Amino acid sequence: TCRRKTPGPVPITEAQLKAAFKSFDVNKDGRLSIEELRKAFASLGAYIPGWRARRGLSVADGNGDGYVSDDELDDLVKYAMKYGYTIG
Repeated sequence: TCRRKTPGPVPITEAQLKAAFKSFDVNKDGRLSIEELRKAFASLGAYIPGWRARRGLSVADGNGDGYVSDDELDDLVKYAMKYGYTIG
């Protein structure tokens, strides 16, 4: 068994965060809707997930279609990384 020296939450990595967002693409269309983003931020423990989802969409939606596509996902991850989400 591997144990950490300090108990408590561990910061999430960009790769983990990207995978977490992708897991909320429930209809598998390769893009995240505002509702899928809200659920993703809620699962990450966002205080007001609907607001965080709208902010994330406004930051990451480069083409203005109302979705975060796979091409835009890196911008969403960079936005979310600023808020220090953790695992555990």
